[in-house]
Amino acid sequence: MTSIKKFQVTFDCAEPERVARFWCEVLGYVAPSPPEGFATWADYNDSLPPEQRDAWFACADPSGVGPRLYFQRVPEGKIAKNRLHLDVRVATGLVGEERLAVIEAECARLVALGAVRGKLLLADGVNESCLLMQDVEGNEFCLD
Repeated sequence: MTSIKKFQVTFDCAEPERVARFWCEVLGYVAPSPPEGFATWADYNDSLPPEQRDAWFACADPSGVGPRLYFQRVPEGKIAKNRLHLDVRVATGLVGEERLAVIEAECARLVALGAVRGKLLLADGVNESCLLMQDVEGNEFCLD
């Protein structure tokens, strides 16, 4: 049996490039270069039939370690809570007030990019504190 080593995380969304660029800022990921023969992504999109324009976008970890993120346009909006979400690990190894300060600082940065702050879950003796958030299209994620 073969073990899978690489995977991609796919987001359904209304505006793939907007959501992808948000996640590039969150994770330090980079957008790929436009396809060969095109100076910009806008040039590439302009070459497509209208129904295919802005249908997808992707970004990747520049170190090649993290998974590629792929964003695809879908016609329906988000209706319910995500069944899967990303935990953005900004305070790994930190506890107490130091952990909360790092989480709050990252929250402020992401809110300025269009994220929405959710509920702060304080440490309970089993789990450390984390902060529930939403990206620019309402997809849930946690800062922990």
